[in-house]
Amino acid sequence: MRKDYLLAKWLNKNITNEELTELKSSSEYATYIKIAEATSKLKIPSFNIDANFKAISSQIKLKDKVIRLKPMATFLKIAAVIAVLFTVYLFINSLDTTIETKIAEKQYFLLPDDSKVVLNANSTINYNKKDWKKSRELTLNGEAYFNVSKGKKFLVITQLGIVNVLGTQFNVLARDDNFYIKCYEGLVSVSFNDTIIKLSAGKKLKIENGVLIKHYKNNTSSPGWIANESSFENTTLAIVLKEFERQYPIKITTKNINVNKRFSGSFTHNNLNLALKSVCDPLNLSFTINGEDVTIYAKDNK
Repeated sequence: MRKDYLLAKWLNKNITNEELTELKSSSEYATYIKIAEATSKLKIPSFNIDANFKAISSQIKLKDKVIRLKPMATFLKIAAVIAVLFTVYLFINSLDTTIETKIAEKQYFLLPDDSKVVLNANSTINYNKKDWKKSRELTLNGEAYFNVSKGKKFLVITQLGIVNVLGTQFNVLARDDNFYIKCYEGLVSVSFNDTIIKLSAGKKLKIENGVLIKHYKNNTSSPGWIANESSFENTTLAIVLKEFERQYPIKITTKNINVNKRFSGSFTHNNLNLALKSVCDPLNLSFTINGEDVTIYAKDNK
C-alpha cells in the first residue's frame, strides 16, 4: 500500500525528496520509469464535439417531402382504367360460351333461360349469353339431352341438321354422319337436306349418311346414357366401338371381324369388362384388355 501511495504522489509531481528517495529504493522503480517514458510519447487525438455533432446531424436529418396533388390527372387515370375494364367486359360478354366434355365425362348445366342440358362424353356446345334473350340457339357437336324452358323458339344447330323446338324434352346426337333425335315431351321439328320432319312426344328419328333410316316410336322416358348406359338399336359395330372409346379411356383394335355387322343392346359405363362382354357375347366375339389397349376378335381367331 505504501508503494502505491508513493507512486501516486510521484505521478502527480507532489512527492517530497524523502519520499522520492524511498520510492527509488524499491525494486519496481525502474519499471515505473519505463512505463512513464512510453506513455509520455502517446498523443491523444483531437476531438471537436461541436463539429462532430453537426456532421452527424446532417446525415440523419430528414428532408421534408412535398407531394403535389394533381386531381385532374388522377381522375383521368381512373377514368381510363374504368374505360379499359368496361371494354374488356363488353368484349368478353360478346364471346361465345363453350361447354366441353372429355372422354368418360358428362356435364349438367343450365342455359341463361334455365333450360337444363346434360352433355354426353366427348361433346361440345357453344352459345352466346348476350344474345340469348333475342335468339335461343346453340351449336352442338356430339350428344346432349335438353329440357327446354317455355319461350321463344329454341334451335339446336348441328353440321347434319337443325332441331327446332318451343318447350320440350329431347335428345340430339350428331356425330360423324349419324344424326339421331328422340323427343320425350312436346314437339320437335327437324330440318335436314331441305326436309322438315316433326317429331311428337314418344317418337325418334334416325338419319345416317344423309339418309332417313327410321322414323319410329320411342319407348323410353329418357336417354340411357344419362344413367351411365349406352343403348343401341340395329347399329353398326363400328359406331358402338366409337362410343366405347368415348365412355372409357381406351383404344380399341379389331382383328379379322366385320365392323359393319349390326348390334342391338347396351353397355354400362361403370365396368369395362362387363361392358365388353355385353357387346361381344351376342356377336360371338372375344376380347383382351392390356392396360388402355383393347383388342376384339372372332372367338375362333386371335
